[in-house]
Amino acid sequence: MSEAQNTTTRPAADREAARKTPASTVSETPASTASETPANTAPEAPASTAPTAQPDAAGPHAAGSHAADSHDVIRVHGARENNLKDVSIEIPKRRLTVFTGVSGSGKSSLVFDTIAAESQRLINETYSAFVQGFMPSQSRPEADVLDGLTTAIIVDQRRMGADPRSTVGTATDANAMLRVLFSRLGQPHIGPPGAFAFNVPSVKASGAMTVERGDKKATKVTFSRTGGMCVRCEGRGTVTDIDLAELYDETKSLSEGAITVPGYKAGGWNHRLYSSSGLFPADKPIRDFTEAELHDFLRREPTRMKIEGINMTYEGLIPRIRKSLLAKDREAMQPHIREFVDRAVTYTDCPACDGTRLSDAARSSKIDGISIADACAMQISDLAAWVGGLDEPSVAPLLTTLRQTLDSFVEIGLGYLSLDRPAGTLSGGEAQRVKMIRHLGSSLTDVTYVFDEPTVGLHPHDIQRMNDLLLRLRDKGNTVLVVEHKPETIAIADHVVDLGPGAGSAGGTVCFEGTVEGLRDSGTLTGRHLDDRAALKKSVRTPTGALKVRGATAHNVRGVDLDIPLGVLVAVTGVAGSGKSSLLHAALKQQPQSAGEAVISIDQSPIRGSRRSNPATYTGLLDPIRKAFAKANGVKPALFSANSEGACPTCGGVGVVYTDLAMMAGVATTCEDCEGRRYQAAVLEHRLGGRDISEVLAMPVAEAEEFFAAGEARTPAAHRILRGLADVGLGYLTLGQPLTTLSGGERQRLKLATHMSAKGGVYVLDEPTAGLHLADVEQLLALLDRLVEGGKSVIVIEHHQAVMAHADWIIDLGPGAGHDGGRIVFEGTPADLVTTRPTLTGHHLAEYVGA
Repeated sequence: MSEAQNTTTRPAADREAARKTPASTVSETPASTASETPANTAPEAPASTAPTAQPDAAGPHAAGSHAADSHDVIRVHGARENNLKDVSIEIPKRRLTVFTGVSGSGKSSLVFDTIAAESQRLINETYSAFVQGFMPSQSRPEADVLDGLTTAIIVDQRRMGADPRSTVGTATDANAMLRVLFSRLGQPHIGPPGAFAFNVPSVKASGAMTVERGDKKATKVTFSRTGGMCVRCEGRGTVTDIDLAELYDETKSLSEGAITVPGYKAGGWNHRLYSSSGLFPADKPIRDFTEAELHDFLRREPTRMKIEGINMTYEGLIPRIRKSLLAKDREAMQPHIREFVDRAVTYTDCPACDGTRLSDAARSSKIDGISIADACAMQISDLAAWVGGLDEPSVAPLLTTLRQTLDSFVEIGLGYLSLDRPAGTLSGGEAQRVKMIRHLGSSLTDVTYVFDEPTVGLHPHDIQRMNDLLLRLRDKGNTVLVVEHKPETIAIADHVVDLGPGAGSAGGTVCFEGTVEGLRDSGTLTGRHLDDRAALKKSVRTPTGALKVRGATAHNVRGVDLDIPLGVLVAVTGVAGSGKSSLLHAALKQQPQSAGEAVISIDQSPIRGSRRSNPATYTGLLDPIRKAFAKANGVKPALFSANSEGACPTCGGVGVVYTDLAMMAGVATTCEDCEGRRYQAAVLEHRLGGRDISEVLAMPVAEAEEFFAAGEARTPAAHRILRGLADVGLGYLTLGQPLTTLSGGERQRLKLATHMSAKGGVYVLDEPTAGLHLADVEQLLALLDRLVEGGKSVIVIEHHQAVMAHADWIIDLGPGAGHDGGRIVFEGTPADLVTTRPTLTGHHLAEYVGA
């Protein structure tokens, strides 16, 4: 933080104490005593803020001081990454620092794109020149000074791999420990740990290998490896079945266009591969094919042959489609391909392994009647109890470590998961907490842990657990940096950095730096709203009807009957894993989708699209903008598409060059030719309202809304879409920001903006407050009110007490998570819930409103 900023934001008493604190006072407090620092107490002044100690009669080094103890802060000076405006701060090490501010104020730019990025860049430079030769050079973040950095471990909300063989167990090493346990204690004994691994196939081979031992020679002719992979599903747990009726029309011949697969249109090359193969008549209806002809058409193995004078590899339609379409990630498919796959392919549990992914042998070996498949399918809280009951001295160290890992799951609020849960199905908050498991038992100290809203998706009851874990990491002597909006987590900070005052170009400065109490008195936007508490409504709306749900069943929800009021704001609450999403998904499947009562479900799932996608393309905003540019300049609209004629030839219109490093996370470097603008230089000569297309896409929504409202650039169609984005609190997003960089809450609000004018009668939102600053929650509540007052019904899955207090009706699930949840424990108004306090939610809501 610069001196000028420091003078205006830090309380005078703090500045005076920092000025007078000698360097030795910091060095005399070892890192191990960090846990004794009370929450909300200012950390010791860093040594750098004190005058340089002068040698005295006692010698150059006073008692207890050491040169190494002077490195007690992370210094950032002149940071200009993204929207940061020459930010200078000093962050105390071995303390918990929370970064606050409205969405888009520059928190992530400072913490992730500056501090963590430079730490990782410096670590990469320690690799050998040979290894660095395979890695693109990462540019240094825009900052004058970055000093005092330690190894940064980033624990973010990025979704975990969607590969079906990636599970909660494999992501945390719990599976590996279970495999070792069963290889030692399982009866009958079937082999080493690999024999229990669903991603290791069994292999048998024969050959000759000569081994020389002195004058003797021995020949080994066989090799075998026992793996636990199910042969039928190859460790995926599911098998696909293709509906042949969706592949072709049996009443037509190939020459009449019988194949109905996308991309196999009559006359196209894919179609001619079959019609010109000569293996079957092209003018004969497929239903009249002989058995041999049908086999060649559908299932023939790859065969080299000459087709239309060209040497080609012919392959049956089914294996060809499996390779070209079904092997791809569904979310990366084009919409029409995805629709075809959804129609033609059904996914069912593998009949050979019952969905466990494991071979018969792996499932036959048991400990106390429990196989490894049974153990992985257990709720982790139950598995922890089972492992805790095992007593075998020969594997005592292994059992101790496994118990600690499983207990960490329970402690972090994930005891309702199972180890066989596919990692790709976890929410962003769940994925972040699963990543934390590795670090809780880590022996590393004096590293920097960086968290991105670790409380997202957590019930108020669980936030306290998360706070305890953050403090534990700090008390081990680590520096913990947390980007957070929840006041419960801000309250435990040793140090707070508040950025703002606004979002986008209106942010990027440090508004306050100091203690939590200082933040409250600072007058900043965060400080003013830190103690905001929504009051219960004096009166609630009267329902206009009800969605009748009968026998809803999904996951831990079993046979629930429920009437969800319509025409009001309904909040569905409960601890994480209590069954909220499962209940609503099961309920919505029962509802007929009539035009007036169509249900619009808006969740935090990733938005389908490539890394080229951005808010302008997703909302359809780019079309009117391109047309406006084309009309103003007398050229074609396609010229202003970064995916078409106007694209930079070097990066293909992406703006960055991606390098896949295979063995580690890929790296994106800004395109050197277009400097990230995505367009050819000739395209940028065309202007609208004095701006070129790249400058328009770099505008925040709020600025673009004014730009397209009047003057030469006036475009009503674009202004209408921008107004919707601003209404949902996304005024700070830039039009060209890649969708892959948006948080779960931002994605959800972006979807909501595109559905605001839809004809649906019921809106279902999944934690729309995720990632929202305290000051923005009020704006979201006003938006929900406008929807209800416009005749819509709004159902919100939410943990935020302000939304609960504002609701007309609350449905609370619980009482616990996993098999301890799935039941409705309260239905009624927020006032009734506060008065009776029958559940955990009731207690926390009553405390929140001060009842």
